[in-house]
Amino acid sequence: MKATIRHSLVAALGIVALTFAVAPVAAHATVPKAGTIKLGYFGPLTGSNAVEGIDMENAAKLAIDNWNKKGGVLGDQITLDAQDSPCVAAVAVQAAQKLVTDGVVGVVGPYCSSDAIPASVIYHRAGIPFITGASTNPKLTEQGFDDVFRTVGRDDEQGVFAASIMAGWHAKRIAIVHDNTTYAHGLATQTQVALAKHPGMKVVFFDAIVPGSRDFTAILTRIRSVKPDVTYFTGYVADGGLFVKQFVSLGVPGRIMAGDANNGAEFISLAGKASEKAFITGALLPQMVPSAAGFVKQFTAKYHLAPGPYSGYTYDAMNILLYAIQKTGSTNGATLVRFLKGLKNYPGVTGPITFTSTGDRKQIQYTLLTVRHGQFVRAM
Repeated sequence: MKATIRHSLVAALGIVALTFAVAPVAAHATVPKAGTIKLGYFGPLTGSNAVEGIDMENAAKLAIDNWNKKGGVLGDQITLDAQDSPCVAAVAVQAAQKLVTDGVVGVVGPYCSSDAIPASVIYHRAGIPFITGASTNPKLTEQGFDDVFRTVGRDDEQGVFAASIMAGWHAKRIAIVHDNTTYAHGLATQTQVALAKHPGMKVVFFDAIVPGSRDFTAILTRIRSVKPDVTYFTGYVADGGLFVKQFVSLGVPGRIMAGDANNGAEFISLAGKASEKAFITGALLPQMVPSAAGFVKQFTAKYHLAPGPYSGYTYDAMNILLYAIQKTGSTNGATLVRFLKGLKNYPGVTGPITFTSTGDRKQIQYTLLTVRHGQFVRAM
């Protein structure tokens, strides 16, 4: 579903380029112990997005546990190598290098697109298939790499959906607020492009917050002065919950919407009662997908909390990797990639999964969420 870097994308890419120069990928990866198959996960296990990252790691662990209880795959048990990647590009590159050196044969994660894009270069060089269940920036699968896949949708698809919702509300004046991260700026831009295709709709405000500032009075006062029909916030939940709360308390006119980085329990906690005034765009939550009922029950019983918004998509990503190993009888990266490219209607808990020629998921379903009695529900 992303990129929570606390500085500009240009700076982040500069750091990544430097990291490539001083820390090249190891030419020979460490071979795992006999009788085990090692798979990798990287995501935010610390920092402001740790709730989402740990939730995704738990989903990957659950998938592996289920396979191991049935005897593993190819007669071997599966182990998970998890690396912290707290939505900082340079750290994501280091995490990817560590996973390659550790000898993983496939990788799932991360949460942030700013981590996924540079890390994908490392995996591609090593010939390791990489499936994300949360990173939504279109650039990830537009690099020409044949070994990158995703079980979640793309920001350009979500932007089209968001624009259609606003058009259905007969909104004319739109304010868009991002945070200059890869995910947020990408979703904001894609929504702006989609809105341009609806006659009579005009983006009257397009600007960024300073992530982590906590007080959004200044930018909200500016938004209030342009009298938007809809304000769309595309940043992350640590800011999004507070932004929505202050939007309501300052009496900014029009509806308030937010992107799919705000579809977890943390948003409700931060926004409080104001969360019931907000609308969130995004893919269906696991609790809303009939085919995910068994997964939701098992996840909740094991971890004593409900699965988060990207746990089901990460669970599917890990299961697809293991399914590919089982069906091909191989852990060879090129063999697994060829199988994944031809995957058709895999029965995931989030629904049937088929990959396009670019590694994107076909037919992702979006919905509009709101909050009622402290829980997300479908608004349409």
